[in-house]
Amino acid sequence: MNFAGLLAEVRSAHELAGQAVPETARNYFIQVAYLTSSVLFILGLKGLTAPDKARRGMQLAAAGMLVAIIGTLVDQRIIGFAWIIIGLILGSGIGAAISIWMPMTAIPQRTAISHAFGALAATLVGVAHYYDVTNGFVKEPLGKMEMGALGFEVLFGSLTVTGSLMAFGKLQGFVPSAPITYKFQNLSNISMFFLGVAMLLVLVVAEPNTAFHATVFYSMVVLGLAVGVLIVLPIGGADMPVVISLLNSYAGLASSATGFALGNNVLIIAGALDGASGFLLSILMSKAMNRSFANVLFGAFGAAPTGGATGADLTGKSMRAISVEDAAVQLAYARNVIVIPGYGMAVAQAQHQVRELAELIERRGGEVKYAIHPVAGRMPGHMNVLLAEANVPYDRLFDMEDINDEFGRCDVALVIGANDVVNPAARNDQGSPIYGMPILNADQAKSIIVMKRSKNTGFAGIENELFYDPKCTILFGDAKASLTQLVSEVKTA
Repeated sequence: MNFAGLLAEVRSAHELAGQAVPETARNYFIQVAYLTSSVLFILGLKGLTAPDKARRGMQLAAAGMLVAIIGTLVDQRIIGFAWIIIGLILGSGIGAAISIWMPMTAIPQRTAISHAFGALAATLVGVAHYYDVTNGFVKEPLGKMEMGALGFEVLFGSLTVTGSLMAFGKLQGFVPSAPITYKFQNLSNISMFFLGVAMLLVLVVAEPNTAFHATVFYSMVVLGLAVGVLIVLPIGGADMPVVISLLNSYAGLASSATGFALGNNVLIIAGALDGASGFLLSILMSKAMNRSFANVLFGAFGAAPTGGATGADLTGKSMRAISVEDAAVQLAYARNVIVIPGYGMAVAQAQHQVRELAELIERRGGEVKYAIHPVAGRMPGHMNVLLAEANVPYDRLFDMEDINDEFGRCDVALVIGANDVVNPAARNDQGSPIYGMPILNADQAKSIIVMKRSKNTGFAGIENELFYDPKCTILFGDAKASLTQLVSEVKTA
């Protein structure tokens, strides 16, 4: 079918629906801009599936956002640009500042706060649109479908705002990372959420533009804000990666609902992409920890045990410390080394020293690979980003399922600030909170060197029996300082 015929069908469809045909150059430009930005978003998301294409994917996504903003700025409904320009300047300045000066260890916190602001924008747009309609600033009344989309947007947007702020607080240390629980907590949280859903249904079926309708709407906003706080409060810090990806999904769904409410195609598409990808990522993260959504949201993982065995019997066992000199000798003469990075490496910002040590081992004829667990760090892909920043070749990074069989042939497994992802209790101890979680087979290596700051437990708050293995030695101290010393010693070994 040619373009003229297609345009005639579109015109006919619009006329049958009693709508004017948008034939102005401005409207065509906006729709083409939105279509282009949507394609760029999809290509950008596709690029993020591979480490060597991730940078390009981010550039495409950023270009898509720029095109979407330009398309929005030519909308004829804009009556003034003063506040828009102020917002663009402030937003661009804040975004540039946190990207340039934000430490890589703070990526999870930055992601959480970004979700909060994105959800806040969607919520405010929904509240403003409802206010305009109910106060006569917009002549077209809200239909049932539009009210449903608007209510969904505001409910999920508001709970995502406070939920993301709570996740940020737990990651940053403003709020205790351990689960905060109280009696009947899950029951009350679930009841409050379904009360919000019930209020949404009331908004759809009730008579609009009444005091009762407005009261229910604004009460639902307040309830959503409260639910966001209460659902994240009992979730432990070890589950924050799943929570962040799930909140990302909520923010995307809220944005997509905003698009339906406002008739904005790019918001519908971009929000759907965000919502679907965040939800799928949450499923993959839960699978990597061998846990369900229900267990993540209501299990209070990391809380103090109420009874029963929750760890291996380590009576009479102790950790064996190793000196920098002895560790350097082992690494200098090892033929096969597997590096297991964890959050301790991120905190110390030691990724550059890790790469330097690996290059020294390779110059001496050894082979170095990096084993990446899906939930290492505090958000998906955290370790990949850190190592990529240090210019570690992408082909040296291996997912858990691709490298686990190689640990039996490994001379030295170098564990840098990782704990739970190498804990054999996940395989051996049915009383452990992490039992059943897939782990890296570091215990099968011929020798294990663990770099950790102290004898304290990891993020999940449980002991790691690997550290008491006869093959395992502990190099205590700050990871960056220890690696710097290791580099010097390997050079002279």
